[in-house]
Parts: sequence; C-alpha cells; structure tokens
Amino acid sequence: MPCIRLLPRSAAPLAAVALPLALAGPAAAAAGISVSTSGANVSVVTSACALNNGGWGTASLLGAQRTSFAQGRQVALSGTTASQSAAWPAVAPGTYTVTVRCSNGLSAGSQVVNVSASTPPAPTRAATSAPSRGVAGGLGGATRDYGTLTLGVGSALVGSAIIAGAWFLHRRPRAYRRY
Repeated sequence: MPCIRLLPRSAAPLAAVALPLALAGPAAAAAGISVSTSGANVSVVTSACALNNGGWGTASLLGAQRTSFAQGRQVALSGTTASQSAAWPAVAPGTYTVTVRCSNGLSAGSQVVNVSASTPPAPTRAATSAPSRGVAGGLGGATRDYGTLTLGVGSALVGSAIIAGAWFLHRRPRAYRRY
C-alpha cells in the first residue's frame, strides 16, 4: 500500500511541471521561422502564416548589401495550415538574412544564415543485384538440390538413431531394480 500513498503526493509536482510545458509547446512552435541549409540550398519553414487571398505569404533571401524585403530573392510560401515553406536552390557562399512576410502583411520572422562552399559529393558504390533464384538455404534448398537417394539415406540414418536411443533408454538400469 505505500505505492498508493505516493501517487497523490507525486501527482501535484508532476502536474506543476507538465502544465507550463504543455501550454508553452504549441505557442512556441506557432511563432517564428526555422532556416536550414544543405550545401548550396537554403530553406525556411514556418507555421505563423495563415491562408489569405489564396496565398500564404512570401519569403525573401537578402544578401549582404540588401536591406529591404523587396531587394531580396523572393519565393512564395507553399504548404498547409500546419506548416509553410520556401526554398532557394544554388545559393552562392556567404551570409544571408531570410525574412518571411505573411500574406496579411505581418512579419513572421527573420534569421541570419551562413551558406558555406559546398564540397563535391563522395563517390557512391554501385548497388549489387539480388541472386536470380534467391538463396537456396534451409529445407527448401535441400529438397531441390539433392535427389531421392540422398534424402532416403538421411532419413534412414535419423530413424536408426531414434531406434538406437530408445533401445538404450529401455535397457539402462533403473533405480528400483535390485541385482
């Protein structure tokens, strides 16, 4: 019964810790943007924009000398109500600012990203093909590759081993016999 008494005592502190985390989780995920780079590609993801007049908004990639949203490389956001995204391929190495403006005119956020020079991809090995017949293992391989004579001799050996084992167990002395 000590476990039953501990449950009400530990429930209040756990609820006190879990409630702020549960309330802060969706609110923190709804605001802002997340920018990532992969080689020379830059992408941005947000969930702050709502569909307005048939569009989610626009994302702009600003170079070092660019200061306004209109001067950057602009890409329309695409996605769903849960997540919107935009991407820029073949971005030259350097430092850029990614800014997202929703279709209602509000800014979803801005983030600085550094694009480094991409390295050539490592050579890949050619994939090997699977065997045409599959793997001939287990009982299926034994019945296909060996003839009836081999299977008959193997069965006779197994049968004689079972008979010899039964005869040995029958002939051994028992504890209740007296000699």
